[in-house]
Amino acid sequence: MTSQNFDGKNDTITPEQVQYWDQKHLIHPWSEFSEDGFDMTQVSRADGIYLYDAHGNKLIDGPGGMWCVNIGYGRKEMADAISEQIMKMTYSSPWFTTNEPAAMLAKVITEKTPGDLNRVFFSNGGSDAVDTALRFVQYRNNVIGKPDKKKILCREKGYHGSSYLAATVSGTGREHDRRYMDTHHDLAIMLPNINPYMRPTGTSVEEWCNAKISEMEETILSIGPDQIGCFIAEPILASGGVIVPPPGYHKRSLELCKKHDIVYISDETVTGFGRLGHWFASKEIFGIQPDIITCAKGLTSGYLPMGAAIISESLIDSIKNKDGSQPFTNGYTYSCHPVAAKAALTNIDIMSRDGILEHVRKISPHFQNRLRNLGKKYDIIGDARGVGLLGCLEGLGSKNSSEEARLKIDTEFGQMMDEACEKRGLLVRPIINMCVFSPPLIITQSEIDDMFDILEDAIVEVQQNYS
Repeated sequence: MTSQNFDGKNDTITPEQVQYWDQKHLIHPWSEFSEDGFDMTQVSRADGIYLYDAHGNKLIDGPGGMWCVNIGYGRKEMADAISEQIMKMTYSSPWFTTNEPAAMLAKVITEKTPGDLNRVFFSNGGSDAVDTALRFVQYRNNVIGKPDKKKILCREKGYHGSSYLAATVSGTGREHDRRYMDTHHDLAIMLPNINPYMRPTGTSVEEWCNAKISEMEETILSIGPDQIGCFIAEPILASGGVIVPPPGYHKRSLELCKKHDIVYISDETVTGFGRLGHWFASKEIFGIQPDIITCAKGLTSGYLPMGAAIISESLIDSIKNKDGSQPFTNGYTYSCHPVAAKAALTNIDIMSRDGILEHVRKISPHFQNRLRNLGKKYDIIGDARGVGLLGCLEGLGSKNSSEEARLKIDTEFGQMMDEACEKRGLLVRPIINMCVFSPPLIITQSEIDDMFDILEDAIVEVQQNYS
């Protein structure tokens, strides 16, 4: 790698220099501030489903960036479209002007949303989209004369972002990571874990679902429906460990929200734009019609930052022409950004032209079959779960392990799997005793086999440490 100095001279930059600058100056998400530096994998280039580190090693991108690189890396037409838009018009203020890419993108998105989700607010990413949705609910209730209806139902193990309001409604369960971060405790009402894997021995999935719905209604009644403005939920709890709620849970929770006049927000930051084989998963996969959908990540396939809160026409209609109505004073400098909008339009065109949604639906059964076979085959795997091109392996520890080893695996399994996979040519995302993956949607069946062959080899290595 070469870099031009201020004096115009070109110097060769070594991977070691980059690593030093990274540790000396760069604060990453979820950074730990300790004396010992941590050498992150240094990515130098990417193509298709592959990343290449600074030493030229080829790695399958198992997490798909951060659940986001849906069409894969290195799409020249994305670069061309972005470059063309930059030269045509880099920016326009969303307060005083509109622009063709943003207006067209809003139209295209609403053609793909279920029901009357016809109004789109563009943000910088998923956290901002969630903040926008939550603030809209609070704003609406002020306008319609329900100023006390502000509390937010959310779920343990759910994740909605890192901004203050989004973090407040996130319950990823990483208490050891969150104990020094403040949130608005009085605003969020956290519902218990819905992961079927956690149900007591002898409890059926149906009984578990019934219990979770009962807990939800009891919570609503104890707090008071007149105090609760909305319920925010991911169709699949991604960062919580790819948790798939029990069948029927989504429909029944929506019915409770309708019964008690609670706005239902479906956070499709991960599941939107093809991850489960559809533009949006709420209606197509789970049969629910949310009041608001939030999305980001796959909207541009990670080529540029962008998110959106998509609001139903019925919610908008409920505040029209109300006495005392005020503007929705929520906005960002980069809302409706023309270059990001052009990237999203091009991304959607590529997905449509290349039949990527159909491809995901076709290969997902093979992906899920390989995933579940690992869970059946190895004692160290407590659960293997997923939907579409989302997967998680949750470590349990060998049945012959000592109690000390089984407790140790709670904090080390994910990291050990990460290390074992990376040296074999695969990146996964470690989350305590889990490793999760969501590869680019363009992955082929043979590449899926390569990925799971590496995962299996890594499991064998990790299991040997706990045998």
